[in-house]
Amino acid sequence: MDTASAPLTFALVGCGSIAPTQAKALAALPGDARLTHCCDTNSALADKFAAEFGLKTASFEAILADPAIDAVTFCTPSGLHATLGARALAAGKHVVIEKPMEITPAACEPLLAAQRASGRKLAIISQHRFDPSTQKIRAALDQGEFGKLILTEARVPWYRTQEYYDSGDWRGTWALDGGGCLMNQGIHTVDLMLWLAGPVKTVYAQMRTAGHEHIEVEDAVCATLTFANGAIGNLMATTSAHPGFPAYLGLHGTQGSAIIEGDELKTFAIRGRETVHGQSATAHALQVATGGTKSATAHAAAIPEAPAATGAWAWGDAHHAQFADFIRAVRTNGTPLVDGVAGHASVALINAVYESARTGRAVTLAD
Repeated sequence: MDTASAPLTFALVGCGSIAPTQAKALAALPGDARLTHCCDTNSALADKFAAEFGLKTASFEAILADPAIDAVTFCTPSGLHATLGARALAAGKHVVIEKPMEITPAACEPLLAAQRASGRKLAIISQHRFDPSTQKIRAALDQGEFGKLILTEARVPWYRTQEYYDSGDWRGTWALDGGGCLMNQGIHTVDLMLWLAGPVKTVYAQMRTAGHEHIEVEDAVCATLTFANGAIGNLMATTSAHPGFPAYLGLHGTQGSAIIEGDELKTFAIRGRETVHGQSATAHALQVATGGTKSATAHAAAIPEAPAATGAWAWGDAHHAQFADFIRAVRTNGTPLVDGVAGHASVALINAVYESARTGRAVTLAD
C-alpha cells in the first residue's frame, strides 16, 4: 500500500483492557489510520471486541500473511512481546507495542534486531511523553532553562487490589509480567524520568512484596539513582498505597524546577519568571492510580470519537498523539519519539533496580 498518502491499515493483537483505548485512538485518525482486524487467544473476547469496533477477527498467522495490513499493534502480556513483535517485523509489518517493550534487556534484543533487519518502524507505547506538561518541560530543558539538574524525584504511590492480581494467570509473574509495581505500573514514570533527566549511571535499591498474596513480584520498591549528568534522585513505586495517589515526577535545577503530578504540570518555576501552578490531578490520573484494569476499561468507554475540541487534555488523547507520531515516522521514514532504543532503556533501568534489590549492591548500568 502507498503509505505516503493512504491510511495505514492496522491489526490489533490482544483484546484486553487497554485495547479499547488503542482502538479509539486509531479511530480518531480517520485519514491516517484504519483498524480492520483483531485477534486474541480468547476467541470469545476477540469476537466481542470485533463486534464493538466493527472489525474482522483473524488468526495471528493470517494477519501476518495479509498484504493489506501495514502495521500490527500489540496489547498482549509483556513476556510475549518479543516473540510476537519480531515475527510481525519479519513479516514486513510496522509494529507498535504497549509498554513495556519486553521484560528484560536481553528479551528486547530480538525486537531491535528484527527492526533493523526489516527496515520497518517500531514504537513502544509511552504516551505520557506526549502530554502537554511533559512537552513543555522537554522544550525548557532543550533551551537550558533549568540550568544544571541537581535532583530528580519519581513516585508512583498506586493501589491495586488482590483481585487485580488474581484476575489473570500472567499478572504478578516474573515470566509474563516481568516485575510488579515498577515494571507494570511505574514504567511510564521511569520513561519520562529518563527522557527528561537523562540516562542513569548507578542504582541502589530495595524491594518488597508487602501488601499482596500469591504474587512472585514486588509491590513496593525504592531506589537511589545517580544520573550520567551528575544529578541524584530517588525512584519509588508501589501498588499497596491505599487508596492510591497520582504519579509524581519532580525535576530540580540550579535555575528552575518543574513538577508533574497526575499527568498535569503542577509547578513550573524558572528563575526570574512566575511559578505556574496547574490544576489538581485529573480524575483519570487518580482513577488509574486506584483502579488498574477496571479504570482503564471505564475510561476507554468514555473516550469521545475525536480528541477533546475544548483544548482540555483528556484520557486517550496521549495515545492518539503517539499513534499520530508513529504514522508520521512511517510516512517520512523518520524515527518514532518512543522507539525501540527508548523502550530498551526503561527496561534496562528497571532490571538494574531489581538486580540491586536482589543482591543488596549498587548496580552500574552500561553506557
